[in-house]
Order: sequence, then structure tokens, then C-alpha cells
Amino acid sequence: MPKGEKSPVQNVTALAETLTSLGSEVRQVRKARQMTLRDLSAETGISVSHLSAIERGAVNPSVEFVHRIAEALNISSDWFFARRAGSGPMERAYVVRRQNRRDLNKLYGEGIKTLGLTDELLSSSIGGSFFMGIATYEPNSSRPGHPMYQHDGEQHGFILKGELELQIADEKITLREGDSYSFPTDIIHNARNVMDEPCQLVWSISPITIPKDVVVDFWAAPSSAKSKHQS
Repeated sequence: MPKGEKSPVQNVTALAETLTSLGSEVRQVRKARQMTLRDLSAETGISVSHLSAIERGAVNPSVEFVHRIAEALNISSDWFFARRAGSGPMERAYVVRRQNRRDLNKLYGEGIKTLGLTDELLSSSIGGSFFMGIATYEPNSSRPGHPMYQHDGEQHGFILKGELELQIADEKITLREGDSYSFPTDIIHNARNVMDEPCQLVWSISPITIPKDVVVDFWAAPSSAKSKHQS
């Protein structure tokens, strides 16, 4: 190893501590929302330099600033404080216990009645190149086509239990326990659970893109606007 170079373990440990910080969580959501620091500054009234310092963990923001940032990102401020206990920095940074999964519906800004499902984050963060979650479709529920899910990238899924009718473009496909799928996410798609039992699946999507203007405004828009998004 060259002189002065840190070992891989030291580098990972430093990264793990960064990933659990408030600043890192703020940066992850901001990037998922496709917002720049300048965008966030305009929304919050907090200077770009101060926001940058918050994201780097160089300053401890006031409660008021945390609430203003959360409001601008259209998310509850408790999202920034991941509950990941552990005996060491690796466990705290990278392991997600079942009871500590974060509710992705809160990040989407939409509940089960709109999306037709409940979604939980399995990944330890949304700061990587993709994220993974577990979705549960209630009996006889559906997730309509949504522009939030239509972007350059890819999606993969694996059916843990139940049955799901997946529509990709104009084709409907029935997926059962043990089946899996992968497809480009620029194709409009939706899913339905037409059975009387819940359907549960693990999914992964790349890249991490959850724009707040699409999530917040889409369902309140006139039908003509929705059709334009889905065309």
C-alpha cells in the first residue's frame, strides 16, 4: 500500500459515519428531488453557503432551519434522522432492521389510496446509484401509471408472495410467487393486485429520482395534464 494511503476499512468507516449524519440525509433527498443548492436556498431563504455547510456536516442547523429544509423538500423532518442502532459504525451505517425501515410513501407524498400500495425502504440510504424497497399491494388494489416512475433507468422486482398483474406499455403480464422482472423505466407501466390476498415484492430502481413537483402536483392536475405526462 502506498505511503500515506488509508486502508479500505478506514475509508469505509469514515463513509459510514457520514451516511448517518443529518447533512448527508439532506443532500440525499435534495438530489433525489433533482434540486440544486441554489434551488433549495430559494425555497428556504437559507444561503447556499450555509446549506452547503449543513450538508457537509460542518454546522449544526437550528430546529427552525431543519423544518424549513424539510418543508422545501416536501418531507417530514423526521426522515433526516434514520433509526439505525448498532454496536459498530458498519452496522449503524449499512444495516436496516425490519422495525427501522423508512416509509417511502412519506417521501412520495402519497398514501396507499393514491398509489395502491405501501412502500418501505430496504436500502440503508438513498444516496447511491439505485435504491431497493419492499412493496405491499393490498387485495384488489392498483398502482396507476405515474410519471414519477417513468424516467431513464431500469427497474427490477421479485415477487415474494401473492400475484401481481404488471402492465408494461400495452402488454399485461401475470406474475406469481418466485417470478421476477427487469425493464427500462422510460416505458410507462402500472400494476394491479386482482386477488383477494396481499401481494408483496422486493424491487430496485436506478437512478434515484423522486421529483417533488411530480409527486405533489400530479394528482391535483387536470386530466389533460395527466394524459400529457403519460403519453
